[in-house]
Amino acid sequence: MSLTYRLHHHPLDPSSRRIRLSLAEKKIPFETVIEKPWAPRPDYLALSPAGDVPTLVINQDDQTVASLTEATAIGEYLEETVPEPTLLGSDPLSRAEVRRLVHWFEHKMYTESTSLIVGEKALKRLQGGGEPDSVLLRIGYQNIHAHLDYISWLVERRNWLAGDDLTLADLAAAGQISCIDYLNDMPWDRHPLVKDWYARIKSRPSFRSLLGDHIAGLMPPKNYADLDF
Repeated sequence: MSLTYRLHHHPLDPSSRRIRLSLAEKKIPFETVIEKPWAPRPDYLALSPAGDVPTLVINQDDQTVASLTEATAIGEYLEETVPEPTLLGSDPLSRAEVRRLVHWFEHKMYTESTSLIVGEKALKRLQGGGEPDSVLLRIGYQNIHAHLDYISWLVERRNWLAGDDLTLADLAAAGQISCIDYLNDMPWDRHPLVKDWYARIKSRPSFRSLLGDHIAGLMPPKNYADLDF
């Protein structure tokens, strides 16, 4: 008996991107289904009553055995069921630091910057919601620098964001940045250390599917998939 995995996601949802990267880093084959969280299908609401993404559906012999929602819960499940390679750290202090940074990027950075830029420039357009709000965009652009400065501070002191090894902290930050980069809105010239770190993670095999994302009516810039950007 074998397990198969199906990830329901949206390409511009940063936490969905973190789970896509986690599955790929752990070399877990999976299928994907794109959902629209702002207009969830009835069938999807049966899997995720809130209509949020991501949702990981686990099947065994064509029968659904579990449907997991919310990126943190999915990430913890993957760590417990496929422990190698670990993306959470090898000791309690390391795991605490990884969890802290994941929360930072997926809550603080997302709320203060990513959600404003991606929401106004992309999701509003995809939803037919009219023109971007310039005030919200300005706030998102202003706030992003503090988060990129923090990433620079981390990579000056560590090999990866949480320590010596790649972890969920790197994948969470990459999820945020890659969504903004899809819109060609990353201020790379002001944050060279972040650019160097992102080039390393962008070059990993796990990142290939993200670089292949193409959303109808919202194409990425040419340098989005360029490893030498």
